[in-house]
Amino acid sequence: MPDDETRLIQLAQQGNAEACAVLYDRHYDAVYRYCYYRLGEEQVAQDLAGEVFVRMVEKLDTFRHRGRPLLAWLYTIARNLITDAHRQNGRATLLPLSQGSELENGADTDPVAGAERRLDAECLAAALAHLTEEQRQVILLKFMEDYRNSQIAAILDKSEGAVKSLQHRALKALRRAIEKERCYDTRF
Repeated sequence: MPDDETRLIQLAQQGNAEACAVLYDRHYDAVYRYCYYRLGEEQVAQDLAGEVFVRMVEKLDTFRHRGRPLLAWLYTIARNLITDAHRQNGRATLLPLSQGSELENGADTDPVAGAERRLDAECLAAALAHLTEEQRQVILLKFMEDYRNSQIAAILDKSEGAVKSLQHRALKALRRAIEKERCYDTRF
């Protein structure tokens, strides 16, 4: 964890609202994306991300630095809230990884390209449902959040070797699932 984040956490634990605001600003987007890709609903993801930070403030005095970044703790809170939301609402909804860039860039100007992307996204969403929770988390952190393996290892509390192995298994499982869904040309 960067020294400035350690200091911010200490200040926030002492009740410094500005330090809490900096932590919120620093980590909100990542927590929101994590929730959004797991839930597929913008408003629900916003509400849940907000709740993550409410819980952070409520429980920050219990946070102890154990070599993992604060974001790892926030992801754990988010994962638990998402699990609770799935229990209340039934089956989990996974949003395909490509959906985020479409949301950020606005509507497609080419309807054919847009239709192809939506079909690809549906296939990818179906394929991602075949992965384990840890595999989905590694794929999200690596390819959507653009984290390095060392950062993913810290977040997931695993060694870099374990992350590499998990990523390798996740990509193999994803390929098999895509082939099973028969929505891509698998000759490549």
